[in-house]
Amino acid sequence: MEPQPQSSNSPAKAALNTGLVIGLVMLSINFIVYFLDYSYLVAGWYGFLVLVLFFAQVIYFGKQYRKEIGGFMDFSTAFQFSFVTLIVSGLITTVGNMLLYFVIHPGLPELLVETQLENMVAMLDSLGAGDSLSGEQIDDMRKEMASNFTFGGQIKAFGISLIIYAVLALILGAILKKRDKSTDF
Repeated sequence: MEPQPQSSNSPAKAALNTGLVIGLVMLSINFIVYFLDYSYLVAGWYGFLVLVLFFAQVIYFGKQYRKEIGGFMDFSTAFQFSFVTLIVSGLITTVGNMLLYFVIHPGLPELLVETQLENMVAMLDSLGAGDSLSGEQIDDMRKEMASNFTFGGQIKAFGISLIIYAVLALILGAILKKRDKSTDF
């Protein structure tokens, strides 16, 4: 393991601050999109765009942190920074979404489920499989989608996200690490 220059800003502390910033940025984007057109919240392109933006922010702030601690960061530090950042920003986004779904616009989950279901049926129709769905299957899909917007569904989604965050943090850790080659013999 390579020595890290001492910094008053530990990876966890830096990640808490970064996670807070990224979480608030992502939540702001979510609310702006909601006010523009709520149906975008369940659009595939929006999900992809948010993921890319999320990744880009963690990389940007990770490189800033690496520069702050001397320009080098081992994998474990990069992983810790990334994982804590993802958890904090994910928690902020989840709480913000719950606020949106349960306080600001309690009818929004139903609208999102219907929009998501319409998008799915349209996609299946374009593939020629839309007619193979029965009314019962569509109702089952509607119930499953609706369960994702409940309080329990949001908690469950955050729990699943923790596993995804761990994998993403491994990837981000590999991207952000930089070893000091001058210490090689």
